[in-house]
Amino acid sequence: MGDGLRAYLHGSARLVRAPVDYAEMRRYDGLMPHRDANGKETLWSAVLYKPGEQEDLFGRLVEAYQLLVGGGKHIDHLRVAGVDLCPYGNSQPFRVRIINRLNDNHDYFYIKRTDASRVYGLELEHLLSPNRLNYQVDGDTLLEEHIIGVPGDAFIHDPKRYGGEVNAVRLCKEFVKFNERCFVRLLGDMRAYNFVVDVIHDLDQVQYRLRAIDLDQQNYEGRLRIYLPQFYKENLGYVQLAQSVIGPEPAKQYREEERALMGRRMGLALDQIERLTEAMHQDEVAPQDHAAQLAEELAEHHGLAPFLKCTTMGQVLRMQLRACLGI
Repeated sequence: MGDGLRAYLHGSARLVRAPVDYAEMRRYDGLMPHRDANGKETLWSAVLYKPGEQEDLFGRLVEAYQLLVGGGKHIDHLRVAGVDLCPYGNSQPFRVRIINRLNDNHDYFYIKRTDASRVYGLELEHLLSPNRLNYQVDGDTLLEEHIIGVPGDAFIHDPKRYGGEVNAVRLCKEFVKFNERCFVRLLGDMRAYNFVVDVIHDLDQVQYRLRAIDLDQQNYEGRLRIYLPQFYKENLGYVQLAQSVIGPEPAKQYREEERALMGRRMGLALDQIERLTEAMHQDEVAPQDHAAQLAEELAEHHGLAPFLKCTTMGQVLRMQLRACLGI
């Protein structure tokens, strides 16, 4: 993470002094497989810490949660109910379960390793999507709020289980809009297990919102198709459903609607986005050959030769936003 991004985060009140860091979380004593309600092993493992160290660590985890969601205000009746680790992939996040002892209500937050691509992804999601994100950075440690929703792969396997009768047109409309958001802001690797479906009941129908939960592939890869969720085999269920209920004209309408909304958000946050892409230009968020390949493919896709002058991912992203949103 370069000085430009660090200065941006400082100006956005994202830099903090966290009570716990990622390296401490790694000093566990053991792992136990985490099973779902049906007894099947999941991608998560319960983390075990030595009793002599756990009390102090859990106390500081509560402080970290209070810092993330409550500005650091102390709340007596919170405690840690458990810590899980997902040891797969490059992020290897810790998931901390916080419980309110007065009413047994619980919440989660995550502790991850900081890397520039993930931070850029979080901030662009915050600025350009319909969703606000709460995260904070302290050196190599990232504190991230839980994003509510059903994992996309589980949802499309059995949608009625999570939202009752499925409104296929509304679900597919949201997939088209989500696909467009990812492409416009160059967010890659949006396979079904990397986004969630938020089911919102609205009078006698339901609405859906797809939300990215793993944003570490922000304009890293060189291939254009990486930034279009429609091309991942893990999303085939959504694509096939969309093909059966949405024609080309409605799909085009939904894409244009999403670009118009993103354009308004970009207009409101233009100064921040300019500073963010300038910081990205100074950071090496991807190999130079990836930036060159993506610039070439986008130049062909849009029919815009100026893409070929881009030498960094920061420049490619800035040109992409201008090409798609006209700002």
